[in-house]
Amino acid sequence: MNLHSLKPAENATKLSKRVGRGQGSGKGGTSTRGHKGAQSRSGYSRKIGFEGGQMPIYRIMPKRGFKNINRVEYNAINIGTLQTLAETKNITEITPEVLHANGLAKKNCLVKVLGKGELKAALKVSAHAFSETAKNAINNAGGQITVIGEKVETPAAE
Repeated sequence: MNLHSLKPAENATKLSKRVGRGQGSGKGGTSTRGHKGAQSRSGYSRKIGFEGGQMPIYRIMPKRGFKNINRVEYNAINIGTLQTLAETKNITEITPEVLHANGLAKKNCLVKVLGKGELKAALKVSAHAFSETAKNAINNAGGQITVIGEKVETPAAE
């Protein structure tokens, strides 16, 4: 093996057109870009959704619906799920942190307890919101409800 016999591996190098290197190269002049227009200029980049001058589909399609920017989203947990959690893990106090630790709620998300299922265990449940059926079921089972972040009015200091 000699230095003059070394070659790169097969398909390791890409043969690219060397454009814009004068008329003698055969790829001079417009350098394969054609005459005039945006694509012939340097710095041109096609916009996302550009359809060659045709009216883009996102402008043809009508806008639909309404997105409320003030919407409050909750992680919904049913009381049946709380019952199985209390049975399997022997938990008597349920908070969003406990739900997150057991993979039932996302971290730092609001939690709402809903009334689907049956609750037999007397649990202390802390959540950001409760449905009426969930409140009744927890109270009937002998549990306690704590609403997190509830505004408590204090008398004005005079």
